[in-house]
Amino acid sequence: MAQPKDVTDATFSDEVLKADKPTVVDYWADWCGPCKQLSPILDQLAEEYGDKINFVKVDADANTKVATDQGILGLPTVQIYQNGEVVKQFQGGKPKSVIVKMLQEFV
Repeated sequence: MAQPKDVTDATFSDEVLKADKPTVVDYWADWCGPCKQLSPILDQLAEEYGDKINFVKVDADANTKVATDQGILGLPTVQIYQNGEVVKQFQGGKPKSVIVKMLQEFV
């Protein structure tokens, strides 16, 4: 079962910026209620699209450098990277159908 991979300040560049396929990054924190609602949706999407899109999670409290460098101001924030650049992003919870539509151009 494909699960989003945990990425840290130390591994962000290799896992996200240098990735050879589009990468969905979920910035989250333990205390964040909407993050807990979004997490199972992203787990399902990782299962469905994991062969074409990477899914990773960044604990924004534990990895403040990445969160700050990427301009994360609220949680959850989801960014989609392609070729080292943010090409799409959203903040807050979204239904699976909305996220699927965002991913369509990458599959």
